[in-house]
Amino acid sequence: MALTKVSTGVVDLSDDTGALSISKGTTAQRPSTSTIGMLRANTTDHTMEVYTSAGWQVLGEGTALPPLVVDYLVVAGGGGGGGSRWNSGGASGGGGGAGEYLYTQAVSLSAGTAYSVTVGDSGVASGFGTAAGQGGDSVFDTITVNGGGRGGSGNGIPYNTETKGGVGGSGGGGGAAPSGYSPAAGGISSKTGGGQGTAGGAFTSRNTRWGSGGGGGALTSGANGTSSIGGNGGNGRSNTITGTNTAYAGGGGGGTFQGGSTYAGSGGTGGGGSATAINGGNATNNTGGGAGGGSYGSSTYGEGGIGGSGIVILRYPDAYETAISAGGGLVRQVDSTTVSGYKIEKITAGSGTITFS
Repeated sequence: MALTKVSTGVVDLSDDTGALSISKGTTAQRPSTSTIGMLRANTTDHTMEVYTSAGWQVLGEGTALPPLVVDYLVVAGGGGGGGSRWNSGGASGGGGGAGEYLYTQAVSLSAGTAYSVTVGDSGVASGFGTAAGQGGDSVFDTITVNGGGRGGSGNGIPYNTETKGGVGGSGGGGGAAPSGYSPAAGGISSKTGGGQGTAGGAFTSRNTRWGSGGGGGALTSGANGTSSIGGNGGNGRSNTITGTNTAYAGGGGGGTFQGGSTYAGSGGTGGGGSATAINGGNATNNTGGGAGGGSYGSSTYGEGGIGGSGIVILRYPDAYETAISAGGGLVRQVDSTTVSGYKIEKITAGSGTITFS
């Protein structure tokens, strides 16, 4: 059946066996002034091309995009390690708690929608006279996961007021309390984002080496400090969203009193920092690990370590592209080779939005 004639003297589509003839020419003969929607045959490339906001584009066979179904891992920043202090005897600091860990699979998102993203900052270390800092919260879409709790300071800042481990995604370990005061408890886990985290270990004894509590991890709680050793940081959780089994959100080890590194607590798997003979070890960035607590040794006061920054990881069909907002400082890496059919996008710093297309 022939098509109805569109207009006379311009285009005639009434012939069953004819064809539509449009403008054609070489690449060099493209119009000097182009308008979006122009269509022409390119005799240089032997293609059909259309003018868009991105310039002249080759027309191809259309393919429907697959559903935008996304897996995401969101880990908040880890807490800083507590520092050692002096009050009628040295006292060690507790390990920092890990950031809250949230892994969610098969979430349907919409192309063209701007989704909020924030990567939580590292919790600052405890110096002499300053408390450690809680890790920063991480965000994806409407979900906010909590930064790790700070490690408690040995003897408190001021005296005995910051000894208890801080509350966070995972709680910080309790620091060594002064004589005459109750043992310092570890911080509890808040987990307001619905993710995973545990409590920090407590400081339990002023005898011998006065070990402080380890920070909680996403999988296991921080160990209590004892009269002989600083508590180990709790272990984090392993995840294969990137195609490689990787642990995140380990707690920091608790410090010790004049016991040397042999008696200091170890960091949990997943980036937790270990305590040492003096200064607490830093956690690994982009794991959300808690930092190690500072130890006291021979009149030397150790500072706590720095918590590990958080991370947001997205896995989505490789037919999609993403764009991030300008000005928010978002830093990302996109890999389309590690998991067949998917792109893995690691967002490692900053705050802004991401849009799929």
